Amino acid sequence: MAIEGVDLLPPKVTTREALDLYKKVGSIKSAIGRLNAVLHHSIIDKDIIQILSLQESVQSTRIEGTQVTFADMIEEATHERKSKEVTEVLNYRKAMDRGIELLQAGNPISSKMIRELHSILMSGETRATTSSSGEFRKMQNFIGPDKKIANATYIPISAEKIPDYMTNLEYYINGESHSSFAKYNDETVEVLDENVDILIKTAIIHAQFESIHPFLDGNGRLGRILIVLCFMMDDLINEPVFFISEELGKERLRYYNRLNGVRGDHPDWYNWIDFFLSASQRMADHLLKKLENVDQLAKNGLNTISDGHATINQIWLYTFSKPHSTASDVADAMAITPQTVRKHLNTLTEKKLLEVDQSKKRNRLYVNYDLIALLS
Repeated sequence: MAIEGVDLLPPKVTTREALDLYKKVGSIKSAIGRLNAVLHHSIIDKDIIQILSLQESVQSTRIEGTQVTFADMIEEATHERKSKEVTEVLNYRKAMDRGIELLQAGNPISSKMIRELHSILMSGETRATTSSSGEFRKMQNFIGPDKKIANATYIPISAEKIPDYMTNLEYYINGESHSSFAKYNDETVEVLDENVDILIKTAIIHAQFESIHPFLDGNGRLGRILIVLCFMMDDLINEPVFFISEELGKERLRYYNRLNGVRGDHPDWYNWIDFFLSASQRMADHLLKKLENVDQLAKNGLNTISDGHATINQIWLYTFSKPHSTASDVADAMAITPQTVRKHLNTLTEKKLLEVDQSKKRNRLYVNYDLIALLS
C-alpha cells in the first residue's frame, strides 16, 4: 500500500537522536573548512569550479536514469548537435548557475526562484515532460515502478495543497517563523526548527521538497539543486563546489528508501538526516582529496613546462576549465593569436601533458586526460 502525504515543517527527532546528528555535523564542517582552504590556495580555483559543476550535473541526472558520463560531457562539448540526455545535463548546470547568480544578487530562495529554475531545467529537447515547465502541477502525481497509481510507492499531497506547503517550506528555508510551524510541548523530542544547523536543515529541505513533489517532472533534479543553493546561502562553502549527488547516486536505493521514510503518518526523520550527513561526510572527504590531486597535477605541469613564458603556463591552466580544447577555443578565450596558441599546445603535447587528435590536420582537439581521470 502506498504511503501518502507528508507533514508540514518543522520535523522532530528524539533528544538522543539530535545529539547524535550534531556530532556528525562537527566532523563534516571541519572537512568543509579544509575544502575551502584548499580551494582558496589552489592555483586553479576558478577553473575547477566549472568542471565540478559539470560533474555534479552529470551525477544528479544519472540518478534519474541518464547514461551519459562525465567523460561523455567533456567530449560532447565540442559537438554542435546535442543528444537529449546531454541537453538534460546542460539544463541542470544552467539552472544551478542561475540559482547561484540569483542568490549572489541578494535574492532569497523562494517559490518564484524555484519555478524559474524549473523552467530552465525543462527547456529544450529533453526526455522530460515540458508542458508545465515552471508551473506547479494542477493534478495528482505519484512515485512508483510504472504509470499505474495502483502500484505507487508514494502519493504526494494533492495539488490544491501545494501553495500552503511551499509557503511553509519557503519560510523554513529562509529562517523565518511562520504560523504553519507546529509547536511541540513534549520534552523528549527535539524540534528541528528554522534555526537548526544548515547541514541538518538542508537535509530536511531536500526531503520536504521531494515529498511535496510540486512539479509533474524534474522534482529530483531541482531538489538536488536546492542542496547546493542552501549550502551557498548559509556561506557553508565559499564557492559552489560542495556537491553530493555523486554520493547519493552510489546508494540510490537507500537514498529513495530513506526519503520515503519521512512521509506518511509515521515519519522517520532521523534515519534520513543521518543518511544525508553520512553522504555529506564521504563527499567532503572525497572532494578534498580530489581538489588536492588536481592542484598537484597543475603544479606538476608547470614544473614540467619549466618555461618563464607566461603564455604557455596560462594555456596549460586553461585546460583545467576546458579539458577538450582546440587552438581556436583557447585563442578566443584568451585573446591570443591561433598560431601562438597552436605552438604552445604542441609543446604541451610533446611534454605529454596533453594528448592531440593526430587524425586531423585542422581544428585538432587537445585533451587533458590526466585531469579527466582525476575527476571521473
